[in-house]
Amino acid sequence: MSPIPGSEATGGATWSTGDIGDLTGRVALVTGANSGIGYETARALAEHGAHVIMACRNEEKARRARDKLESELDRSSLELLDLDLADLVSVHRGATRVLATHARLDLLINNAGVMGTPYRQTADGFELQMATNHLGHFALTGLLLDRIVTTDRSRVVTVSSHMHRLGRLELNDIAGTTLRNSWVSYGTTKLANLLFTAELSRRFAAEGLTTLAAAAHPGWTRSNLAGSGAALGTSRVRRRLGRTAGATLGQSASSGALPVLCAATSSSVRPGMYIGPARAFGLFGPPRVAQPSARARNAASAAALWEASEELTGVRYSVSTGV
Repeated sequence: MSPIPGSEATGGATWSTGDIGDLTGRVALVTGANSGIGYETARALAEHGAHVIMACRNEEKARRARDKLESELDRSSLELLDLDLADLVSVHRGATRVLATHARLDLLINNAGVMGTPYRQTADGFELQMATNHLGHFALTGLLLDRIVTTDRSRVVTVSSHMHRLGRLELNDIAGTTLRNSWVSYGTTKLANLLFTAELSRRFAAEGLTTLAAAAHPGWTRSNLAGSGAALGTSRVRRRLGRTAGATLGQSASSGALPVLCAATSSSVRPGMYIGPARAFGLFGPPRVAQPSARARNAASAAALWEASEELTGVRYSVSTGV
């Protein structure tokens, strides 16, 4: 297996899906698997033998995505999970189903997200982007944690963004109810993704667990993320621009998924690593080790975010092995 550029002893190697290896017998859950990076991640994992749980909030789109994968892949083992990360009731229901039907969970890919949405509060009282991108994934990971850490060589991979550098974490308002700039709000959720990964990795190490937590970002990638966020607004021009930009600009979704797949499967990945594209200031190219911002490396902020996230979601991280 090729090492990751930017990690130890790279030897000039370039990582690709050919380095994934055989995943037969492993179970992976990918949130937002019906389109874009999530879809391509699910495709590659299934193609290499994993049983993939496609966790999506839109049942019809999820079914179409599954059917397309099944028609295109020589082999696939796929199931659908109804999951709306912006609704804690749905998160609990989805996690309960996974725990009841699977004795192992090798990979949890926290990928789903919304971007640039107009200000909106969820039923739980959280700003929509923070609810979906961070708090929902925080709750899901915690509810599935016992299954994850008791599975040998398991990993939790959370998808962040270059835009985490715009983020400004307000520890007295993690729910995001006062920050009304949609792009700063988005950046803050992506900053939260990195702080969550860092604290989760620290806790795994403190408990002597072998489960690995890592993060990834796709660079500049064509997807429906920008368009779906704009679609929630009232501006017709904004909706059209968002959809056009999402469909035409950046590298392909399959290329954008490479850092996520690398973080999920490469033996060169180390706890807490952040993987992103290697070229053009991290916007394009094959995976390499990326450098988070100074804010994303603040251990005190990570610990405070963790405590606030537990309070807001009501999910306490506790497993039989001691986390």
